[in-house]
Amino acid sequence: MRADPFPDRAEAGRALGRLLAGLAPRPGRLVLALPRGGVPVGFEVARALDAPLDAFVVRKLGVPGHEEYAFGAIAAGGVRVLNEEVVRMLGLDDEVVARVTRAEELELERRERAYRPGLAAPDVRGRVVVLVDDGLATGASMSAAVKALRVRGPERIVVAVPVGAAGTCSMLRRSTDQVVCAMTPEPFGSVGQWYQDFRPTSDAEVRALLALAHDRALS
Repeated sequence: MRADPFPDRAEAGRALGRLLAGLAPRPGRLVLALPRGGVPVGFEVARALDAPLDAFVVRKLGVPGHEEYAFGAIAAGGVRVLNEEVVRMLGLDDEVVARVTRAEELELERRERAYRPGLAAPDVRGRVVVLVDDGLATGASMSAAVKALRVRGPERIVVAVPVGAAGTCSMLRRSTDQVVCAMTPEPFGSVGQWYQDFRPTSDAEVRALLALAHDRALS
């Protein structure tokens, strides 16, 4: 298993695409990337699989003052997933949870407008959906994405990431059909330490990659 950091998200996506080469034929495939950082990875995965690419917006619910530490996540369609253990351990009351949720709902709506202006949600019924992000730490965002997609009737949900915490990858296997983690290093630390270049992906980069993928699908 790879033990050194990926140069960047694009190279991570190419490595992940090679691992996913045995998936179902193209008519049954759809790659959904979690913005922002998952989109450069998903772009390369979709290209490797000759599959369409779209964005699936999910927002982490971060602990006030320590926003990088998630106590849950929300996804399109009004789905919310809470880590009740974290909420209880930190003593987060209903007011705090509701306030953070509302703020992230506004950002989720903004990103939906920015990345998918006027577009309907992708039809996943009967399809093999590959959910891609740049990594899995707590898994809160990915869990919300899986829950939101499951009710829409896909044939299979495959979670695919270049790097993830081993325990999180194992946890997600209980709620999805397949989990592909290119590497699960121990100790894990954080997603960012497994990339040489982990600069934030901008809204403009997300829009550009989605437009390129759309143009490729039409060619």
